[in-house]
Amino acid sequence: MLLRRPGVTYEALREGFAWQIPARFNMGAACADRHPAGDLALVEIAADGAQRDVTFGELTELSNRFANALRGLGVGAGDRVGIVLPQRLETGLAHLAVYKLGAIAVPLSGLFGPDALRYRLGDSDARVVVTEAAALDRVAEVARDLGGVEVVVAGPEVTPPHRDFWELARSGSADLEVAATEADTPALLIYTSGTTGPPKGALHGQRVLLGHLPGFDLSHDFFPQPGDRFWTPADWAWIGGLMDALVPSWYHGRPVVAAARQAFDPAWASDLIRRHGVRNAFLPPTALKLMRQAGVRVPHGTLRSVMSGGEPLGEELQSWGRDALGVWINEIYGQTEANYVVGNSSAVWEVRPGSMGRPYPGHDVVVLRDDGSPAATGEVGEIAVRAPDPVLFLAYWERPDATREKVVDGWLRTGDLGRIDGDGWFWFEARADDVINSAGYRIGPAEIEECLLHHPAVALAAAIGVPDELRGQVVKAFIKLADGATPSEELKEEIRSLVRSRLAAYEYPRHIEFVDALPMTTTGKIRRAELRRIEAERR
Repeated sequence: MLLRRPGVTYEALREGFAWQIPARFNMGAACADRHPAGDLALVEIAADGAQRDVTFGELTELSNRFANALRGLGVGAGDRVGIVLPQRLETGLAHLAVYKLGAIAVPLSGLFGPDALRYRLGDSDARVVVTEAAALDRVAEVARDLGGVEVVVAGPEVTPPHRDFWELARSGSADLEVAATEADTPALLIYTSGTTGPPKGALHGQRVLLGHLPGFDLSHDFFPQPGDRFWTPADWAWIGGLMDALVPSWYHGRPVVAAARQAFDPAWASDLIRRHGVRNAFLPPTALKLMRQAGVRVPHGTLRSVMSGGEPLGEELQSWGRDALGVWINEIYGQTEANYVVGNSSAVWEVRPGSMGRPYPGHDVVVLRDDGSPAATGEVGEIAVRAPDPVLFLAYWERPDATREKVVDGWLRTGDLGRIDGDGWFWFEARADDVINSAGYRIGPAEIEECLLHHPAVALAAAIGVPDELRGQVVKAFIKLADGATPSEELKEEIRSLVRSRLAAYEYPRHIEFVDALPMTTTGKIRRAELRRIEAERR
């Protein structure tokens, strides 16, 4: 934890910082067992507004019980457990239990369709998957296809062959010998979309939590402070919702508000912040834009800190935040493989609207030229993070070649372009790859293109991101139709529905253009960069 000191400077924080990574560390125990049993850990808000308060003592007991129940199902050290749950108590308990066992949590969005679930659960060879009624049909279908995957359901009514979460938890002993995990013991496997091929699983060690703390603490202006209480609308299935909100808040012994919701509602969000005493929030740029559009406000003094990341906020949104939320919005930068490495802290240094901020203490971040040499001041190059670093991933799951391509000569290459100004502030320029960044979701075009080809009318398809005022980018698909197929608005809607049902709602192409041919390389690969160039000229 970085302590607030009067007049402390950025330079002093960096120079005085040293990683203290113990040889043995377990996220599950660190986030529950060491805190006063009576302290509030979770405020769960149901869809009907009903509230359930959970203490750290209850987190410890229930996660121990569920860990023992998972052990009874055959889950041991290194085994993978899928978690397809929204923001709710069972999600947090499942994570803590898996970490305590020395197993590996595989968080997955409830928005995923069967194809997306099948690939990730199959690739990770998950032994158990924990889900809820809303996603059960999809999860059960995939589990049957894969075979040997035990399905655990968080009620209310569970029928065989599925297992009831709470029956399992009640059957497990409250006494648990937490696995003696090392800092590098694998604990978390998060799938991230790439530009070529299927999604890759970024494998993180137990230490990844400690690697997040300098950025987390500073982006919330010296978290924790008395009275701090955290909330984010971001799904806990993503590294942002999980490691930028839930897990570090619990590590610091501070309560988190959980409120799952189908879609973000600005008025509901501002009301939740006021009603439930939220002091600290991670609000993705899309959520901020929706709040601004709706004209909602939060009484000044309610929020103490707000963090955002995923795309540059700009001066207009920063100005709105100070007026409507009463705080500077501390923008941060990171990605699944190396999260929370650059950002802002308005309590210590100047927030420059549009800038990503500065490297947080403990992280060595630079901009490199194509040849690997450091870029000059103001020169655009690839953002890179020096390895080793506690926040960096261990490897891509069973993809050694992809891992070697990501970490080159001691630098994790982010694939993002940026520059550093004369004062050391980082500025994002563009993505060097084809990943589409829509409302905070990183979307790989390859997965969408493969899905599109399942439609009998589609012969060839390419997906790119196009600018969108609200979401930053949205998906646009260029489609060459099969012989005999006729372009129409009805066909476009059919194609959109296919992607919604098979992948995820946020991945469907909001724009579709039928074309006679697609630009290709001599080796037959789609030239997405050429499509982006054409689209940019049109706009």
